[in-house]
Amino acid sequence: MRNQPSFFPRRDCVSLLLCGCLALAGCSDQRTANTSATTAGAPSGSGGGSSGPKRLIFITNGDDPFWDACNAGLIEGAKQFGIESQGLRVVMEKNNATAQGQIEKLRQLGSQSDVAGVAISVIQAENAAIVEEMKNLAAKGVKVITVDSDVNRNTFRDARPFYIGTDNIEGGRLLGTAAKTLLESRGKTDGKYVQFAGFTDNDNARARMNGFKEAIGSGFTEADRMSDEMDLSKARDNVRTALVNHPDVVALVGIWAYNAPAIAEVAQERGVRDRLTVITFDAQAAALNHMADGKIDAMVVQNPFTMGVQTVRLLKAMLGGDEATIKEMFPRRGEPDGDIYTTGLRLIVPNTDSPLNSMKTGAESAGSKGVEIMPLPAFREWLAKYGLSSS
Repeated sequence: MRNQPSFFPRRDCVSLLLCGCLALAGCSDQRTANTSATTAGAPSGSGGGSSGPKRLIFITNGDDPFWDACNAGLIEGAKQFGIESQGLRVVMEKNNATAQGQIEKLRQLGSQSDVAGVAISVIQAENAAIVEEMKNLAAKGVKVITVDSDVNRNTFRDARPFYIGTDNIEGGRLLGTAAKTLLESRGKTDGKYVQFAGFTDNDNARARMNGFKEAIGSGFTEADRMSDEMDLSKARDNVRTALVNHPDVVALVGIWAYNAPAIAEVAQERGVRDRLTVITFDAQAAALNHMADGKIDAMVVQNPFTMGVQTVRLLKAMLGGDEATIKEMFPRRGEPDGDIYTTGLRLIVPNTDSPLNSMKTGAESAGSKGVEIMPLPAFREWLAKYGLSSS
């Protein structure tokens, strides 16, 4: 999902004058794949070889500080569950924010005999080509799960046995309830809002937006859902466009991590912060600073660190045939949504004076780890405990 530069490096085209001839070096795509070299577990063997440790690969949907917290969880999980002694190591590979990037990564892994397990945050829930490559890996004996963002569960549920992550519909409901509570505390019982995300057809984005719409109620009108394809410049431009197209908007909703600072900064830039309620998902470091400065009213925060830890735990159990651990994680396996392991939610508020501190968060779905309302200073203490700057 997320003071950061734009996510994807931009390289200027360079002109080279050599021996009187011009050779133009081509411009690389700003979405060049960024593969993390951070690994945990057994020492590295030869890439793709059959000897040496087997790899557990985590494929992100893009590059964002959100994944740094998840990677810290992978490293912790590798230590906690002793995967080195099982001849395993875990590696995070950051996708380039395109569906084709995930397809190519999955295909590459299919040709490498040292890959034992794959966890993927699916960038497009309905993308049949991604699903096909997931199934191809599974057919070769690779254990495949989804984390953070799932496939479309109505059509492609058989592409993976398990999902680990946020209950995104509940997360959206929590954010919608917080927005409604804040707006009503400010004397507003109706008005328009706009939601912003990387992709509106992504599983987690769609679930969050639908949950938000359900919880904020029919008194408030969704004016638009705007996608930015994980382009930080476009994310800011989308906020500017929304303010022009809907000058009477009362709330701006950030669905992915980087949408939070984009909204906060543009609202400040345009001098409209005082008439807007700003509510967001995830806790990018820049967003936490903006909340401390009074530019964000509330944020629903996931637990990517736990996602990483539990990813290692589950893949190790699947590879070792550890049915006791699998049953502990999925006690309702075989029942509706019994293949989902949720990692809990926090509602972060600026301080103990927020009207949200006594808010009723509603009943969580079966298996949920619950909701905790936490003031920003306490949340920063929790981050510091694990050496994190975002979540």
